[in-house]
Amino acid sequence: MSLFIEDLTLSHFRSHRAAHLELDGRPVAIWGANGAGKTNILEAVSMLSPGRGLRRAAMEDIARKPESLGWKVRAELQSLHQSHDIETWSENGASRTVKIDGKSAAQIALGRIARVVWLIPAMDRLWIEAPEGRRRFLDRIVMSFEPRHGEVVLSYEKAMRERNRLLKDMVRDAHWYAALETQMANAGAAMMQNRLTVIERLTDAQAGAETAFPIACLTLKSSDQFPMLSAAESLLSAFKDNRSRDLAAGRTLIGPHRVDLDAVYTAKGVAADQCSTGEQKALLISLILANGRALAQDFGAAPIFLLDEVAAHLDSARRAALYDEICALGAQAFMTGTGPELFAELSTRAATFEVGEDAGISTLKEVL
Repeated sequence: MSLFIEDLTLSHFRSHRAAHLELDGRPVAIWGANGAGKTNILEAVSMLSPGRGLRRAAMEDIARKPESLGWKVRAELQSLHQSHDIETWSENGASRTVKIDGKSAAQIALGRIARVVWLIPAMDRLWIEAPEGRRRFLDRIVMSFEPRHGEVVLSYEKAMRERNRLLKDMVRDAHWYAALETQMANAGAAMMQNRLTVIERLTDAQAGAETAFPIACLTLKSSDQFPMLSAAESLLSAFKDNRSRDLAAGRTLIGPHRVDLDAVYTAKGVAADQCSTGEQKALLISLILANGRALAQDFGAAPIFLLDEVAAHLDSARRAALYDEICALGAQAFMTGTGPELFAELSTRAATFEVGEDAGISTLKEVL
């Protein structure tokens, strides 16, 4: 079975006043000069999944300027032998609306019919940046397996914000904290279990594959001196016991929001943050491919990959290996680059489009 977009239409989305792609399930190579609007197409596709898209942009920032009329993305999706019509849009910066097959739907419903994963240049510093970026990276992968994970994270964060407000106001009455800490403990335990389960799935998917990309040994660790807790009862006790220290700090010092994703280049036994830039990129690609392999087993089809400027960081052998793995998965991957030579190893296995500009308006032309 397969998952792919066969028709994609953008309206007033970033630089694209109007754009239309007709596709057949093959990988999609998109090339053009820097600033032509290649990444904008990938961002539009990312809106077919729950969340704020690959740039995590505010809705008003996505609308094409100077019109600022709002934006819309429409797609005809083939998913596990079923056809779906998806529309999502935002007007005047409001929260985006979703319709599936003509009926209003919550964003989480997108995760039930499509799985989308991405790798963008902003992630290149993942292993050397602050833990927050790695948690977001892991949680996005978790959402590809369990779309409701996003709701669990929001539940935890909402309760924590309220608890932090009490802490900053130096509220000491335990009754004010009880319900919030219970909500945090229950949601936090679910968050941790989801994360640990997905790390196991990624580990299995890497170990069971023949790949040109390095295997990463993944673990979760506490990002400070406090222990890493995953059971609701343990979290609840820890929130209560640590309340005095949290009051002094004015914020919650322990919990799932403080853990970190640790990675080691298995073959070399070197921590990811100590690897070369090329090795760090290869580890990221390995995890994205492992994510795809594991999803193909769980969901029944490989996800849609969004790989922005990925080819520019790879030599020809590694590019060929990446393209071979994507094609072997039967995945529709949207890939961008500055020139057609970056996709030479794909040949006719991909649909190719050139993005250009005419009188300040982005253009899109299929290259046959």
